[in-house]
Amino acid sequence: MSTIDSILEEPQAFLPHASVAAYAAISGMDAYRALVAEAERDYAGFWARHARETLEWKTPFSTVLDESRAPFYEWFNDGTLNASYNCLDRHVEAGNGEHVAVIFEADDGTVTHVTYRLLLERVCRFANALRTRGVKKGDRVVIYMPMSIEGIVAMQACARIGATHSVVFGGFSSKSLNERIVNVGAIALVTCDEQMRGGKALPLKNIADEALAIGGCEAVKSVIVYQRTGGKVAWHEGRDLWMHELTQAEAGTCEPEWVGAEHPLFILYTSGSTGIPKGVQHSTGGFLMWAAQTMKWTFDAKRSDVFWCTADIGWITGHSYIAYGPTAIGATQVVFEGVPTYPNAGRFWEMIAKHRVTVFYTAPTAIRSLIKLAESDPKVHPDRYDLSSLRLLGTVGEPINPAAWTWFYEHVGHSHCPVIDTWWQTETGGHMIAPMPGATPLVPGSCTLPLPGIMAAVVDETGQDVPNGQGGIL
Repeated sequence: MSTIDSILEEPQAFLPHASVAAYAAISGMDAYRALVAEAERDYAGFWARHARETLEWKTPFSTVLDESRAPFYEWFNDGTLNASYNCLDRHVEAGNGEHVAVIFEADDGTVTHVTYRLLLERVCRFANALRTRGVKKGDRVVIYMPMSIEGIVAMQACARIGATHSVVFGGFSSKSLNERIVNVGAIALVTCDEQMRGGKALPLKNIADEALAIGGCEAVKSVIVYQRTGGKVAWHEGRDLWMHELTQAEAGTCEPEWVGAEHPLFILYTSGSTGIPKGVQHSTGGFLMWAAQTMKWTFDAKRSDVFWCTADIGWITGHSYIAYGPTAIGATQVVFEGVPTYPNAGRFWEMIAKHRVTVFYTAPTAIRSLIKLAESDPKVHPDRYDLSSLRLLGTVGEPINPAAWTWFYEHVGHSHCPVIDTWWQTETGGHMIAPMPGATPLVPGSCTLPLPGIMAAVVDETGQDVPNGQGGIL
C-alpha cells in the first residue's frame, strides 16, 4: 500500500495577542479544550445547547439527532423556525432596527446603507410578491444575480415563505444556468438586466433568456428582473416582471412561514468541474445554527463589527458568510459589487479604510494577485492606506502558502491581526477546521485544528488513522 508523504514544514508559529484573546469568544487553549471535551462527553447535548442559544425557535425541538434512517441523519427535526425571522425580525424586535445591516458599495463607488428595519421591509415586500406570483412553501426559485442588496433580499425572501432557493453564480453560462434550472425544478427565476464589474456592463437577462430557450424550463412561470443599469433587454409579456414594480404593490410586512428544522433552505450546485454539477441541499436549522456559530467562534464577530467577506453569493461562502451568518448575529457587513483591481489595485484597501472594516475575509488567489500588483506599484500598496480598523483577517477557498500568509499578516494586518485560514466545503455549510483567533497558535499555511464538536481524522487508504506528521486523507 502506498503512503502519502508530508513535505510541508512550517515551524514558525504566532501566539494569539493578549488583546485578541481578551476579546475572543474562545479565549485560550484551555477554553478550546473544554468545548472539545464537552462535545466528546455529550455530543447531542453539546449541539442542543448551541442550537438553543444561537437561534430562536417557534416550536422548540425535543429530538436533537435522529439516527433512525442513517446515513440520512436528521437534526432538531421536531422543531420549527424561520431563517429570515432569525436573521431580521428578532434584531428589529430587540430594538436594533436602526443598526446598519449592509454597507453596499457599487462598482462605481456609490455607497448605500441599509438598516435591519429597512432590510426586513424589503425582504417582506419581495416575499409577498413571490406569494402573489404563486410561489409557496417547498417550491424552488433560481436566483441568477450580481452582488447586490437585491440578491440578499431575494434569498431571504425565499426563506421567509419556505421556498427553497438555488443561487447560480452570475459568471456562469446559459448552459450552466439551464442545467441548474432544470435539475432543481424551478418555477421562478430572479435575475438582473445587467451587472457591473470593472466598469463593464454584463448582460445577465440575455443569458437568462438563452438558458430558458435551451429547453426543459417549462415549469418557470415568472422571470423577475432587478433593474440595475436600465440597459436594453428582451421582454416576454406575462412571464417577465420588473422587481421594483412587483414590490411597490406589496405590503412591507409578511408573516414568516414556520418550517421544520430539516426543511430545505437552499440547494447549491458544485461547479461541475469534475462532471455533472451536483446539488447540495442544506436544511434550515442545522445550516443556520452553524453559520451563526462559526461567525462567533471563527471570527469572534460582534454586533459592533464591520464584517467584509469578498465572496460571491453564488458560492457557499456567500451563503454562509454574507446572506445568513452576519445577519443571523446582527452584525454590519460590507457587500461589494465590483472587482479588487478596478479602478486600481488599491480598491480593497481603500474600502477597508473608508468603511472601517474590522474583519476581512478573502481568498488566497486575490491576495497573491494583489501582492504582485502592490509590489510593482507603491501607490496601491496596503502600507499607503489606513487599515488600523482591522482586528482579524481570514482566508477561504483554497490553501494559502506561507509567503502569502506572512505578507497578508504583515502588510494588511500590521502584524497584530490573526490570519484565520479556514478549511471547509459546500457540503459542510460552514468552517470545519480553522484556528480560533483567541486560542490557537497560528502557523502560516496551516488551518490548524478542528472546531469544537468537529471530529476530524487523517487516515490512510484503508481508513486507519496515520501517525502524527504523516500525510494521509482527511
